[in-house]
Amino acid sequence: QLQLVESGGGLVQPGGSLRVSCAANGFTLDSYNIGWFRQAPGEASKGFIGISSKDGDSYYADSVKGRFTISRDNAKNTVYLQMNSLKPEDTALYYCAADHSLVATRSGPRYWGQGTQVTVSS
Repeated sequence: QLQLVESGGGLVQPGGSLRVSCAANGFTLDSYNIGWFRQAPGEASKGFIGISSKDGDSYYADSVKGRFTISRDNAKNTVYLQMNSLKPEDTALYYCAADHSLVATRSGPRYWGQGTQVTVSS
């Protein structure tokens, strides 16, 4: 059974950094595009953060460009989201997702993790 498991969320002060992880069980991540999304409190939908394509490219939303970085460790079958210069408005439930199609990864990936909470507050 294909499964994505996020971890590493927590409470961080504004201006701080945090790295969240997305581990794959039951499949190898290097054959999938991986997207990161977040759902802020009170929001009905998940917002796009960025994509790590299986071809090695990365794409980011304007709101996080220059602050967030997605990386892969294929040996550990894990993808990471490094978040720097965090702001209170970055507070959200963070999800990773996977799909073979790059377009689908951006708009509606097939596989989702359960999410990990990130709270930015002093």
